[in-house]
Amino acid sequence: MSVKSIDKRLSEMGITLPEPAAPVASYVAAVEHGGLLHISGQLPFIDGQLVKGRLGESVTLDDGMAAARACGIMILAQARAALGTLERVEQVVKLGGFVNSTGDFIDQPKVVNGASDLMMAVFGDAGRHARSAVGVPVLPLGAAVEVDAILAVRPA
Repeated sequence: MSVKSIDKRLSEMGITLPEPAAPVASYVAAVEHGGLLHISGQLPFIDGQLVKGRLGESVTLDDGMAAARACGIMILAQARAALGTLERVEQVVKLGGFVNSTGDFIDQPKVVNGASDLMMAVFGDAGRHARSAVGVPVLPLGAAVEVDAILAVRPA
């Protein structure tokens, strides 16, 4: 898939990639090694505001899905910053989704679909990936969702 078609898809979806978020601790946002780009966990920012709270408590399922989608948008921004272009993305290999949720909340997979559906919409078949969706009692900065990624990339 060409940069033009990826950029066109993003534009058609009304998505403008933000500036990549800076790491909040002692790590880097992305590491490219052995044909893979590992992207650290990304938090959900919508209109510049961090989406905070717990699913099953103060955050609805729809808001959780939107938060996961926002994490996916930040993954794309980090990938473009690390690679110079999204054209180098050959395959979304895996997403890891972490959902700040109550002990009785069981829809973590539905929440993380927000990021998964975005990857498939942007990359087509190359956006199909393996995934985990895990409920956790707390996330950094009180975020509702965090998503990390492993992408197969073409050589520069």
